[in-house]
Amino acid sequence: MEYNRLVSVTGLGGLFELMSSKSDGGVVKSLEDKSTKFVSTRLHSFSHLESIEVFTVKENVNLVEVFTAMKNSDVPLPEAKADAAAIKAYFEKVYPDMDFERVYGSDMKKMVKWLGLLTTNEVEIKLSENHDQDNLAHDVVTPKAKATEQKQSSVKAAPPKKINSPRKMA
Repeated sequence: MEYNRLVSVTGLGGLFELMSSKSDGGVVKSLEDKSTKFVSTRLHSFSHLESIEVFTVKENVNLVEVFTAMKNSDVPLPEAKADAAAIKAYFEKVYPDMDFERVYGSDMKKMVKWLGLLTTNEVEIKLSENHDQDNLAHDVVTPKAKATEQKQSSVKAAPPKKINSPRKMA
């Protein structure tokens, strides 16, 4: 399993390997339970892990850099279910340049959970050789921005879904 094939899917917890893509969605395999299913782009958005960036006090960094710092740290990885204060304290030691006002506790918990999944599945955490940051749309890890700025990476996206307002019955 290669890091460049891994995606996060909105509305679904965990990480997935993108097995194949179609114009209306993609077939994904869960890293947790190894189940395979079709996920429609009409209901969900895909974010390749390679394209996710994390806010720092300097320039944003790719998620790979944060994962590498976490993996190489002597500080033990907290439980993904630990309280937000404990996880924030962990990241203050492991990656002190993170912008803790823009990266929320839920995102830090997600990074801890994702690193656990990557380690369990023995995924080598590295950017692909053909990864060109200028040509990729970047997702920035923020809980508030996710709802308004979701991107659909390399999975071919269907046209934006129109939301019709309810009609009044006369």
